[in-house]
Amino acid sequence: MRIFTCFLFLGTAVFAALLSSCETAKVSPGGPYHVTAYKPTDPSKVRVNVSLSKQNVYVMEGDRCLMAVACSVGIPSKPTPRGNFTIYRKEEDKRSGSYGFRVQGDRVVPAEAGSNVPGRYVGYPMGFWCEFAPAYGFHQGFVHPTPRTHGCIRLKGEAAAKFYFLVHNGTPVSIAATQPEDATIGPKVQRVDDSRTPDPDPHLMVTSAAFQKPTGPLLQ
Repeated sequence: MRIFTCFLFLGTAVFAALLSSCETAKVSPGGPYHVTAYKPTDPSKVRVNVSLSKQNVYVMEGDRCLMAVACSVGIPSKPTPRGNFTIYRKEEDKRSGSYGFRVQGDRVVPAEAGSNVPGRYVGYPMGFWCEFAPAYGFHQGFVHPTPRTHGCIRLKGEAAAKFYFLVHNGTPVSIAATQPEDATIGPKVQRVDDSRTPDPDPHLMVTSAAFQKPTGPLLQ
């Protein structure tokens, strides 16, 4: 398991503003994913739409796009749940309680929490965790062009941090095969392909350095 951005024609000026607010820079496969996110006017109006078919996350405030990004969703045998949810728990430096590593002195080996592998268990880092259903959440990690997770929704690098600060406990989340934004915002979302990115050193993954923190401003 590997861990670890809108548009009806509203008039020329408005359309241009909306378009610039949701476009992201092109990225090289496996490279940095720089995205733009905008402060909501009314945080209580923020909502999240997830398109499973497009693997896109749209953070919206009414018709205004605050951020639109690529994501990774669950594989067919462990799908991301569909339906209407609410974010109810956030944790910036969360670790998995199911998948991770066993520390055996100087050795660090992949292992599940309930396995018989000896050593001290340390969960995979799942930075900027935003839980919307028991054991399911948005979190930082590698993003692939095809479904890859065990049901969670992974966001690349700084996109995870910006998502974390855009939403709050109580933010509604809609997860469906398609979303209305697929036809308008979707074509502008830049894709991410971490499929050839090597796994980080396990010795790093069991330390606090595994949590990637943003270096610049989060919201504009």
